[in-house]
Amino acid sequence: MDPLIMQGVQLMAVGMGTVFSFLTILIFATVLMSRCIAWLTPPNTTSGETNQALDQSHVAVITAAIAKFENDRLNK
Repeated sequence: MDPLIMQGVQLMAVGMGTVFSFLTILIFATVLMSRCIAWLTPPNTTSGETNQALDQSHVAVITAAIAKFENDRLNK
């Protein structure tokens, strides 16, 4: 084969190997950081009453938005 083509293939292999290595290290670093953050942060301790009140307010807002949307659509 032509030496210029061989050099191109070698350069391609080195470049792809470098990118693959970097992305692999990046994935492991991201997983490690997420596990450290999960380990350092305290668990979320909200009571059931606050979640129920939050859910009821969300339901009221969503219901009002749907009613307004349907009203606007019918009045066009």
